[in-house]
Amino acid sequence: MKAYINWSGGKDSSLALYHTLNDKNYSVEKLLTNVSGEYQRISMHGVREELLEQQATAIGIPLQKLVLTDQPSMIEYEEHMMRTMNQLQQERFTHSVFGDIFLEDLKIYRESQLTKVGMTAVFPLWKRNTTELIHEFIDLGFKTIVVCVNEKYLDKSFCGRIIDEDFIRDLPENVDVCGENGEFHTFVFDGPIFNNPIAFAKGEIIYRKYAAPKQQSDNCFQPAVVEDYGFYFCDLLPQ
Repeated sequence: MKAYINWSGGKDSSLALYHTLNDKNYSVEKLLTNVSGEYQRISMHGVREELLEQQATAIGIPLQKLVLTDQPSMIEYEEHMMRTMNQLQQERFTHSVFGDIFLEDLKIYRESQLTKVGMTAVFPLWKRNTTELIHEFIDLGFKTIVVCVNEKYLDKSFCGRIIDEDFIRDLPENVDVCGENGEFHTFVFDGPIFNNPIAFAKGEIIYRKYAAPKQQSDNCFQPAVVEDYGFYFCDLLPQ
């Protein structure tokens, strides 16, 4: 079955891709990534497009970018996504792979949107214990760096850290070890799905504050909030 993966460049999509590539039922033939047209970076993660392109080259799967405004409305996002899914359906893609783990509403939303174009959602990590997942991720040889943290959950010191056993031990108890509630986002630069590691240098830590959306945004599926919220981003510089 011909599939594409919703690729964020982070650890969950990397682990989901690893498992799907090892499932003989699927042939993964495209990476689909939301990018900000204004900043030329992966939406919410803040990673430069050049590094995203290097990931795709190292994996050996074609990359397709879904170019969005910096903070698209739900309507704008759905219009762009529906056009993209119709195009993929015409290319005979039948399955869409996601790295979601336990957010039920998000899973239902994804399934309902795909049903409109006759495609099926695949969730290789669904309902797995997140502590087991992060240890599996590390044990498989994946390497990832935290590129974005939500200040509601973590302070600036976590931004730019490599995820290892020390990182896991330092996380506050209210933070999911996989960041499934949007606590942090990552960039994977090496692992079993890559033919070569991605070279980069750490740049500056940047703080950005966003106004609370009037409705839930589907841009990387930020949670609906009623107050302004801020993020720290670690800029990664291609080498």
